Amino acid sequence: MLTGSQHVALRWLNDGRRVAAATLVETVGSAPLDPGAEMLVDDAGRIEGSVTGGCVEGALVAEAQEVLAGGAPRVATYGISDSQAADVGLMCGGTVRVFIHEVTPHQDVLQVVADALDADRPVALATVLDGASAGAKLAVTADAEAGSLGVTDLLDSGVAREARGYVDEGLSAVRRYSAAGEVMGDDLRVAIQAFATPPSMVVFGAIDFSAALAPLARQIGYRVTIVDARESFARSPRFSAHAEVVVDWPDRHLAGRELGPRDAVLVFTHDPKFDEPALLAALASDAGYIGALGSRRTHAERTERLRAAGVTEEELARINSPCGLDVGARTPAETAIAVLGEILAGRAGRAGGRLAEAQGPIHPRRAEVG
Repeated sequence: MLTGSQHVALRWLNDGRRVAAATLVETVGSAPLDPGAEMLVDDAGRIEGSVTGGCVEGALVAEAQEVLAGGAPRVATYGISDSQAADVGLMCGGTVRVFIHEVTPHQDVLQVVADALDADRPVALATVLDGASAGAKLAVTADAEAGSLGVTDLLDSGVAREARGYVDEGLSAVRRYSAAGEVMGDDLRVAIQAFATPPSMVVFGAIDFSAALAPLARQIGYRVTIVDARESFARSPRFSAHAEVVVDWPDRHLAGRELGPRDAVLVFTHDPKFDEPALLAALASDAGYIGALGSRRTHAERTERLRAAGVTEEELARINSPCGLDVGARTPAETAIAVLGEILAGRAGRAGGRLAEAQGPIHPRRAEVG
């Protein structure tokens, strides 16, 4: 489920509408969107969201209208080998499974999920896909559950335990359980949609490149902080419009933060008295990506100073500089795209070359299937 869909569903329900949700629960092969993508359809035919970027949405609207007319919840499968899929135009070459159900009875559970997302707290939403309880939901936070899957307490506790494991990585999956709710079984499918807290991106230097990068980084899910010790630079509204702005020295700021493999540190200051403390502090963290702007000569000189400060070759290899993909970027906006492209490629384990020249699946496989 996309992070905004809970809020939309709640608003529509509070307006007195009946709402059906079509949720992408599983993909096999290539698919435009990851499991968790969701489309909402109300009883007046209004539509919000997407599950495949347009391939099967028309067919899913008809399925949702059948559910709102009294039809049972169902899992619809569309694939390139299915005649139905060919009719609706699933051209990505994969197979998608979408669960369609009415969400009206689950306002309290959706509210728990929405509140957690608003507070940047990790949360998972589990939904039964089969049997008499199809559509029942359980919200799982770090220390509590809300709702019930309507089968057995054993199923609720087993799903809650697994959901907390999935939420650490923000993964979504379809898990299978016995009719009694035991982990070893194949009678019931439960879709677990996990929402980890947003990854952090710390950008040192309140400059044009930071202003160009911040809104794009937010759109791909990062919580952005721009840090600069020069208050007169940092206070421009072009930075605060899309990022938290902090006036502080780099090493002091990072000393108070805990960064992990999903987080990124970018050094854009172009000044050794800021660059080097920022890089030393970033290397002392567990940040998954460390990047710095600058020419090859600038980076070579900076590398020598870092070596003199005791940085090892292994640590130096963590620094991506000059950062960004080689796309000929010159302007701040072009550079922002190049840098974020390199970060995305690294997250997916890709080299960042041209898709037309690459082999293998276009979309990296993120979800597990039980």
